[in-house]
Amino acid sequence: MAKYEEVAGALVRYINENELNADDKLPSIQEMVDYYQVSKNTVLSALNDLEKQGLIYQVRGSGVYVRGNQRKGYINLLNLGGFNSTLSQFKIDSKVLSLELIAPTDEAVENLKIDDPAKTKVYHVTRIRYIEGRPFCVEESYFDKDIIPYLSEEIASNSIFDYITEDLEIPIGYGDHFLRVGKLKAEQAAHLNLSEGDPCLKTESIFHLNNGKPFDYSKITYHFEETQFFIQGASTQYRY
Repeated sequence: MAKYEEVAGALVRYINENELNADDKLPSIQEMVDYYQVSKNTVLSALNDLEKQGLIYQVRGSGVYVRGNQRKGYINLLNLGGFNSTLSQFKIDSKVLSLELIAPTDEAVENLKIDDPAKTKVYHVTRIRYIEGRPFCVEESYFDKDIIPYLSEEIASNSIFDYITEDLEIPIGYGDHFLRVGKLKAEQAAHLNLSEGDPCLKTESIFHLNNGKPFDYSKITYHFEETQFFIQGASTQYRY
């Protein structure tokens, strides 16, 4: 994990442990530098990361403040920590429908930018995700085995993203998301306790390492009554 990511994580814990609310002010940049014993650039990188996630905002000449406009139960599409992070107030469970090590499909080759499909394997994982015991999405994912060397049903039953970032210590760089509205097919409807033809939101997400290499391609079908989303826009320019 990069040093700025450690500082970003520490600042999130600081906000939570001190129960800071919207518009509460954080310590100054210099105080952060002194406390975490890092360079000013490292602190600025951490703040930039948190600002992109919609957790803080920076005011030139004034300081750094908690943004705090998130609504309980809303999924932040820009959060790279997975559902367990963005829905941390709720109990999130997973039921693994299948987990296979396979040759990459055409769409996995295209979206994971696999150079040599004949020599590459991917983990294909299908799960139902539950919030407080209720199904809220069906998730189908492909993970490049050259980057994610091992997955098990036990790992997939919990947070795969926590496993990747904490156990494997692989930093996630960024994600690209594509959304469209559709109708449920019979199998998806059965998993979500809905009827065939009911409306749904479908997303395709590609997650990349810091060097731009894709490692996860996921397709998610959401329960239209159990999910809501938000996106917080933010400038990516430093203010100090």
